[in-house]
Amino acid sequence: MDQFLNWLNQSSLKIFMVLSIPLTIYMVFYIRFKMKDKHRSLVLILLYLFSFLVVSKFSYDMFKEINFTDVKNDRYQLVIKKLEDIRESQRAHKTIKGVFQNNWDNLVKFIENDSFTITQRRDSSIVDEILTKRYGGVKTFKDIVLVDTLGFVSVKDSLFGNDSRYKDMMYVPFAEDETTKFVLNSGFINQNNIEIPVFEVKVKKSVILYDQPQDLILKENDVKSVDGVNGPEIRIGSMTEVNDNGNWPKNYSK
Repeated sequence: MDQFLNWLNQSSLKIFMVLSIPLTIYMVFYIRFKMKDKHRSLVLILLYLFSFLVVSKFSYDMFKEINFTDVKNDRYQLVIKKLEDIRESQRAHKTIKGVFQNNWDNLVKFIENDSFTITQRRDSSIVDEILTKRYGGVKTFKDIVLVDTLGFVSVKDSLFGNDSRYKDMMYVPFAEDETTKFVLNSGFINQNNIEIPVFEVKVKKSVILYDQPQDLILKENDVKSVDGVNGPEIRIGSMTEVNDNGNWPKNYSK
């Protein structure tokens, strides 16, 4: 219903703006060539007032949209930076644990306490006992890959260094309630009888833009553009397909 009312309001404004142009032209023509002199001054004043109101309304709407776009872009960029930190943390969790995390506190503990294993792969060869026996004792070799453990590096140092921003990466910037968190989900998708881990993190645009004009928020929710964030949410990952991409264009990732 809200979307319909927003569409009706936008359509009415466009119709009014379109009709005002020929109406103004007609009124100017009528005043100049057909109206009596004694009425001309009053009508001209009314016409000027009407024109002023039309221009003022158009200017106000244009300024409102420009300001909304600036606010939206600034907020989206900070939200996306957090989502990218969350993605890197989830990738690390999957690398070490084999699955994605679905609890914020556990993800933070993982970052603080777990480590990547630094390994080195090298080619080698050993006697293939089966083939050696088959060939009457003639030594036969097979190639193998050896993995040596060289050491460990903490997830925190690897991803964030001395920065502690991971501790509050779950909180949505600019939300009316400062304790509002991104929605976090993880699970599995079955493909060819294989359970593949997936995750998704998202937030509604209306949460980020709660203090902006409602008609522009509704319009933003319906965006379908290669240069915009499509749909009513900003999200990364998916619970329905195997990918950890975000639904925003590259110009937001700076």
